[in-house]
Amino acid sequence: MSLDQELDPTDRQILALLVADGRRTVRDIADRVGLSPSPVKRRIERLERAGVILGYSTVVDQDRLGESIEAFAELRFNGNTDVESITASARRIPEVIEVFTVAGDPDALVHFRVSNVQHLHRLIDQLRRDRNVVGTKTLMVLDSWRRGQAPRSPG
Repeated sequence: MSLDQELDPTDRQILALLVADGRRTVRDIADRVGLSPSPVKRRIERLERAGVILGYSTVVDQDRLGESIEAFAELRFNGNTDVESITASARRIPEVIEVFTVAGDPDALVHFRVSNVQHLHRLIDQLRRDRNVVGTKTLMVLDSWRRGQAPRSPG
């Protein structure tokens, strides 16, 4: 039986609570799902062991760190470029947060943050210097929303 079939509504509720706030206490989760802390702790540990919970992270306000521009670059590569090379071309750049290789056009989406437009210009030039890149298109993020994440305060 796959783990997905073993997850019951309480497991899913626990996961949703942890996604919304990874620092939530076991007692708080227990109160919200109607169980005592011990079974909730065992469920969380089982979800961690099974690889459903991969880790916990901190959400940082990048604007306060001076990385105020968030963007994506669509990358198009030579037709014979392998997927690992596509990922490697962007992985070397520290500003890159994520690389998504995709089926269709473009070949990859690169997600990154930079401090200003000049920084953006340098980063795009760096991506274009890869000999396999045949085209780019840059998309600047105006606003974002992510399920389970607290809303950002305006301005």
